[in-house]
Amino acid sequence: MKAKFIFSFLTAMLLAVVSGLFIATAVGIPPAVTVPVLTVASFIPKTQGVLNAGVYTEVWVGEVVKAFKVEGSFLAKVPQYDRYVKNDVIHLVEIGAKPEVLINNTTYPLTPQALGDSDIPIGLDKLETVPTAITKDELYAISYAKIQAAIELHKDSLIESALNRAIHAFAPAADATGTPVVRSTGGNNGNTFNRVLIADLIKLKRKFDDLKIPNDGNRILVLCPQHVEDLLLVSESFQKQYQDIKSGKVLNLYGFEIHEYVNMPKYDGSFDKKAFGAAAAGTDRDASVAFYAKRMFRAKGSADMSYSEAKKDPLNKRNLVSFDQRFIALPKTQEAIGAIVNDTFS
Repeated sequence: MKAKFIFSFLTAMLLAVVSGLFIATAVGIPPAVTVPVLTVASFIPKTQGVLNAGVYTEVWVGEVVKAFKVEGSFLAKVPQYDRYVKNDVIHLVEIGAKPEVLINNTTYPLTPQALGDSDIPIGLDKLETVPTAITKDELYAISYAKIQAAIELHKDSLIESALNRAIHAFAPAADATGTPVVRSTGGNNGNTFNRVLIADLIKLKRKFDDLKIPNDGNRILVLCPQHVEDLLLVSESFQKQYQDIKSGKVLNLYGFEIHEYVNMPKYDGSFDKKAFGAAAAGTDRDASVAFYAKRMFRAKGSADMSYSEAKKDPLNKRNLVSFDQRFIALPKTQEAIGAIVNDTFS
């Protein structure tokens, strides 16, 4: 990105010098006069038009890519396989994943095509931001500070979208061998459901132990806000430890690294995971999700920028920008994932 600026600068300088010498020779003016004048003029801001260098989209996209980081989230320990992405497609055989990751998938609009050797290529999902208005100075900026300020909302939107899809994909479709779904056993939470108890977390731990899932610091439990509330109300020890989460410290509880996230998947009245983005219903059950990080994967692909200029929008006279980022996160196989789901109070 920076190389282009250097190239443009040197090109402008060279053009100014050559033009200055040509004009000096043609009209009999000393080069010492024409060359400095044209050099300074080449860096004066121009009105947008044929002579303008335009929008440095590659710089904008580069800043978006650098800002797209999930290292401080529940995805931090999930292996990253960007290096295996080719043309925004990742091949399961290359990352050690199995075809059954596609079974009952309700998160991504996957369109796999089976190949030989049990390989399945999967197209990365496109995360898109809503266009926002920016100033003319920002749109044509070559200042990294201006660009970074302008993309802040878009960066946050892309990361949130990636995390929403990832945690939904890591949640088991239903209670089954290898994908335990533990039902809450506490008292009425005021919404006809049982509260979650510490005993429910311990039961999920036992389920993971029975499945021989390594307890090596890579078990992750992402709590939904409702379950955090339950545990704060019923467990004094959790209250004290919860302060560690809010202060940025990693909380480990019963072998799980504890995280909290607000946009968690929902389960229906039959304890089946609802499709990603499905409409809310009165039978929705809150859920917290557990997974073994080393058996998940995430991958990031290409990014792009779309923009429209105010001069081409006579009605609103606004400069608009939006971005998209290719991304996917899935279990490598349908195992080492689990959930705690609200049971109906009776």
